[in-house]
Amino acid sequence: MKAIMIIYNQAHSSNVLDALDKCSIRGFTKWEDVQGRGSSKGEPHYSSHAWPSKNMVTMAVVEPEVLPALLAELRKHNEEAEKQGLRAFVWEADSVI
Repeated sequence: MKAIMIIYNQAHSSNVLDALDKCSIRGFTKWEDVQGRGSSKGEPHYSSHAWPSKNMVTMAVVEPEVLPALLAELRKHNEEAEKQGLRAFVWEADSVI
């Protein structure tokens, strides 16, 4: 199994859900009002008066075969609105209950 953490500007919220649906990924956990800034470019997302944008995080544990299609969907949405910000990180999920 693979764990994927998707961190994105709130403007991508419906796009991330659409990508999960398109890849038949039902289970996920979502955090709202997450603060941060990109490592190389982009404005901070601090949900404050000075930096009003905010991020969200969605995490899912998926079968490895599903991952390429999901990453392709996420990449497509990121390229359509690159300044909004969307990143995905993948690692091994050793055990699932």
